Amino acid sequence: MYLYKNSDLNYYLNFEKWIPKCGIIKGGGIEVEGMLYIVPTPVGNLKDITYRAIEVLKSSDYIYCEDTRTSAVFLNFYDIKTERRSFHKFNERSKVDEIIELVYSGKTISVISDAGTPGISDPCGILVSEIDAKFVRTLPGATAFVPALVNSGLSTDEFTFIGFLPPKKNERMKKLESLEDMTQTLIFYESPHRAEETLLDMQTVFKTRNAALVREISKIYEETLRFNFSEIPFDKITFKGEMVILVEGGEEKAVDIWPRVRELMESGMSAKSILKQIKEEYKNEEIKRNEIYDFVLKNSKE
Repeated sequence: MYLYKNSDLNYYLNFEKWIPKCGIIKGGGIEVEGMLYIVPTPVGNLKDITYRAIEVLKSSDYIYCEDTRTSAVFLNFYDIKTERRSFHKFNERSKVDEIIELVYSGKTISVISDAGTPGISDPCGILVSEIDAKFVRTLPGATAFVPALVNSGLSTDEFTFIGFLPPKKNERMKKLESLEDMTQTLIFYESPHRAEETLLDMQTVFKTRNAALVREISKIYEETLRFNFSEIPFDKITFKGEMVILVEGGEEKAVDIWPRVRELMESGMSAKSILKQIKEEYKNEEIKRNEIYDFVLKNSKE
């Protein structure tokens, strides 16, 4: 815990001089607890960062980085001299207790990934799930899939973020096939060395759906390519840089309830009981009472 005088309260509420501490007014001063900040960093252009994020990073006690060498470019650009420590998928489990102990002892900790928002296809999930929620603040900021979704021209009303697919072909195909009936726009991340193989697997599953490939977001060579899986324009694709692949959602398929209605009729159930059973089994479907009764009446005479 840190203790500050009440006279300092305005300082901590002044956004121009804002410091990321969790202040609680107690007695004669402000008792300040530690805090964990999940800080998004640029996915391309180094200027894609908020003033608040820079302030948080500068005033943190430690910054935990996915790769301290990669993060050095961004941190040095903004003259952020906070001590850096490593935090990646290979040591996340061992670092969780260390970070939580620091936060609970009153330290302000920031976590950053190489690019984008930690926890989105990057380490951080275990840490956030195990620390008390009142000690976590995730700042708004850069992430690759949002601008890619908007650029794609596909529906933004409903979408599902999948992230990276399994690297092994059999597992990847199994995952893609499980997504075939989803009606939302699907969003995938993919590395350039595996993108061509992934697109061919997607073509097998999604056949004639519209799609988009967005790469190098916020960088000089940013590119969005829209196409249909019936003919993937491989000659126009540059397999360099991190890629976002977006796939049009499938059409909603009408559910055929009538074989089940007939089955219940054959079991001797009354029309009223059949209606109740069908409504229970098909909760997400619009079941019309009159249609059920008409069907039962018509087919009971056959």
